[in-house]
Amino acid sequence: MSLCKHCVSGVVHEGTPEGKWEQIGGVNSYIATPTIEYPKDKVVLLLTDVFGPQLINSQTIVPDYLINDPIPPDALNPGSTFDLGTWLQKHPAEITRPALNKVIAALKQRGIVRFAATGYCFGGRYVFDLAIDGLIQVAATSHPSLLKIPEDLE
Repeated sequence: MSLCKHCVSGVVHEGTPEGKWEQIGGVNSYIATPTIEYPKDKVVLLLTDVFGPQLINSQTIVPDYLINDPIPPDALNPGSTFDLGTWLQKHPAEITRPALNKVIAALKQRGIVRFAATGYCFGGRYVFDLAIDGLIQVAATSHPSLLKIPEDLE
């Protein structure tokens, strides 16, 4: 299992998100779709880092699997005293993973047949889990955290 100072460091992008918030399978999710015609039977899920889909940096179909409790953006500020350990204790897989399962099931009911997921840091772990469980066909991750190697990959 790994977490490091880079899990809670970075910058907040500027701009105005053009997507919308919608309930998918009872999970609040941010959705951004192309402005041109696109295949309606495929989707990319973005599994964010600990700052969640509320941070402007990460908005496409972004399930709020942090249950509206992301780390606040000001935790990125130098000298922040945010307690990552306490936050992680409140966000184990038993709490956060069910939201992903609900979103995937609801999207399947809407006719989505192929799933890709990309995940960063905290979300990277879930990309591995979804791929191992056969729920996604394409997986990409950067700086995945909380993996136990080799146990979690067997």
